[in-house]
Amino acid sequence: MERKQASDFPPEVLKLFDSYVHGWMDRRDFLDKAAKYAVGTFTATAMLEALTPNFAWAQQVPKDDKRIVTEYLAYPSPNGSGAMRGYFARPANVTGKLPGVIVIHENRGLNPYIEDVARRLATENYIAFAPDALWPLGGYPGDEQKAAAMYSSLDQPKRREDMYAAVDFLKKRPEYSGKFGAVGFCAGGGMVNLIATRYPDLAAAAPYYGDIPPNLADIAKIKAPMLLHYASNDDRINGRWPDFEAALKSAAVKYEMHRYPGTEHGFHNDTTPRYNEAAAKLSWSRTLAFYKEQLRG
Repeated sequence: MERKQASDFPPEVLKLFDSYVHGWMDRRDFLDKAAKYAVGTFTATAMLEALTPNFAWAQQVPKDDKRIVTEYLAYPSPNGSGAMRGYFARPANVTGKLPGVIVIHENRGLNPYIEDVARRLATENYIAFAPDALWPLGGYPGDEQKAAAMYSSLDQPKRREDMYAAVDFLKKRPEYSGKFGAVGFCAGGGMVNLIATRYPDLAAAAPYYGDIPPNLADIAKIKAPMLLHYASNDDRINGRWPDFEAALKSAAVKYEMHRYPGTEHGFHNDTTPRYNEAAAKLSWSRTLAFYKEQLRG
């Protein structure tokens, strides 16, 4: 099937898909509700197929890129699930210590898109670690629908501790310079916001369309500068921004927020039609400039 863009879908279908990928409706519900927007051969089933991630589109840095070295590493999570695993990427010829970046996935586990994001960071001369929250259940299964169901079944407090433990693991790597940043997408963006409240030594937080911390009082604990990226067509997340911004201002947190016109939730993820190339590239260039200033300055 040819690659489609968000504009090829009725806005109502994109909202239905957002509910579907977040586990708030099942496949049958999506198909039933999307059917009313079907036109000709572009049936509800065809729309769902077109919206399903195609990971071949996301590989910006090949797995065998000679500039970098990657591997899966086990790490301990004593306050979470015990034994965890993540994807580690570093430059092939590391000289001296390098800043680290923790990469937190969406609500579907460590899929090829997130692994590619880690590799992209390694080509920029960072060490990057992307934990897999699904590891206690066997790891990312290769099926996005199954992965979302697995993610929703996780014990939330343990899952958060597993992500915190990944930060601790990254900071103990021999290549680590002593400065680290965090980037995350969707549920991972929300996790980056939580990491910012947990780690006063976090040097740079760049959450993408992430939910705000459940306890607004915790925002006062944030010491890291924040670069926040949001989609314009994302009422669920954007409706919570005013409260988040008020808390950031009250706590005197240094932040910069960008909302990208004409974009959908997930616009950075280049595996689905919700991807917006212009916004993805602009936001990523801003993130890299932000890390350069905060992690290398």
